[in-house]
Amino acid sequence: MLVLGIDPGSAITGYGLVKQTGNRLEAIDYGCIQTSPNLSTELRLQIIYNGVKQLIDKYGPGYFAVEELFFNKNVRTALTVGQARGVIMLAGADGGLPVYEYTPLQVKQAVVGFGRAEKAQVQYMVKTILNLPEIPKPDDVADALAVAICHTHFYKVAEIIGGKK
Repeated sequence: MLVLGIDPGSAITGYGLVKQTGNRLEAIDYGCIQTSPNLSTELRLQIIYNGVKQLIDKYGPGYFAVEELFFNKNVRTALTVGQARGVIMLAGADGGLPVYEYTPLQVKQAVVGFGRAEKAQVQYMVKTILNLPEIPKPDDVADALAVAICHTHFYKVAEIIGGKK
């Protein structure tokens, strides 16, 4: 199984491709799609969409997992991240993939075993689980890999509950 995990953002969108073979997980590729704050919103969204679409076309993942929006007090940030999530989900749909969404709590539970884990704990476990030489940077990349790892743990339940196949 090949999972593309995405941590949405308008400035930095992290991505991670994780391959599961039996009980073994392997990072195939990871990184981020960055946009300049000097660009208009529509151009930033286009860059994110095209970047995600290129990953789907290049690797042909069987599963597409996106972190759900964590609403904070900054409404403006929440709206821009929501726009990024929209084009990311559209790229998945255009690539013929059902989109699976996971809350930050679910991601932490799957990776660390504790839903209230600190960011540093999640990053350390991503490095350990995927046998990486170092913690992926920036944080958004480690978060995207964590989303992909989460999907390998929960996809059967997600398919049953969400009706996705």
